Amino acid sequence: MVRKRQGGEEPVPEIREVAFSAPAGRPSGVEVLTLAELRERADACQLSTPHRPGFHHLLLLDRGRLVHSVDFREHALAPGDLLWSRPGQVQHFGDLTGAEGRLVLFEAGFLDPATAAAARIEDWYGPPVRHPRGAAARRVAEAMGQLHQEFGALGGLPLEVHLEVLRHLLAVLVLRAAHPDGAAGDAGSRPAGETYLRFRDAVERGFTRSRRVGDYARALGYAPRTLSRATEATAGVGAKEFIDRRVVLEAKRLLAHGDQSAARIADRLGFADATNFSKFFQRRTGRTPIAFREAVRGGAQRVGGGPLRPA
Repeated sequence: MVRKRQGGEEPVPEIREVAFSAPAGRPSGVEVLTLAELRERADACQLSTPHRPGFHHLLLLDRGRLVHSVDFREHALAPGDLLWSRPGQVQHFGDLTGAEGRLVLFEAGFLDPATAAAARIEDWYGPPVRHPRGAAARRVAEAMGQLHQEFGALGGLPLEVHLEVLRHLLAVLVLRAAHPDGAAGDAGSRPAGETYLRFRDAVERGFTRSRRVGDYARALGYAPRTLSRATEATAGVGAKEFIDRRVVLEAKRLLAHGDQSAARIADRLGFADATNFSKFFQRRTGRTPIAFREAVRGGAQRVGGGPLRPA
């Protein structure tokens, strides 16, 4: 889908919104397929350009190498790595040639609430890629294998029973994916306390109105220092950095999506004017808003402001 700029200039690509669509004759809410099947089904151009799915992607790479971009940051996957992108995140695939793996697509409401909470499937700030090793890697691979096998076994059980089996097997997989190394792990896999969760949700609701830690602290009944400690312990950054990263991410999405002016984006994100917004964006990313927009639309893969790095 493209939208033409005013004045008859060449079309400007927009990031596609992709809704979940169950295969014919399959239960709704979940699909399991191989990367080979994905290559056969999808246009390579569509996969390699930024798109915004409204559902989860959980990919286990079995062989080869794959570069995948999530919210404008590239991640290099090796065999055994898990990629988890959430609904609403902007992503695109790199070259799928030679990469083999299994991919689960599922809607957020497919899992029961207890599993969704334990796996923190709504934690959009968690790391997109994890690196389970040893026994943890074997357990993840086994869970993926069982889910893949059951998805292909339609007809062996009544549909409603088959659906519940898929739901339970997916629950095992997402719990393994969310906690690949048990209680240990990086900042994104640490247990999230109530203070952090309340702050995270408040930021998601209010980042377009305020970027001040003190405003959130007063609204939630905490001291600013308490919020920073809780955010540092779970997300690995302080409260102010957490807020600013969320604002930058939304700015990137708005810049990539359409032709809104810097003034319009500044207004949507709560800045006094376009100049303040542009200074904030350049200080945080090293690029002006215009330079970022040109990079992402020109097909440049390194739009995150830095070189390709392992996830």
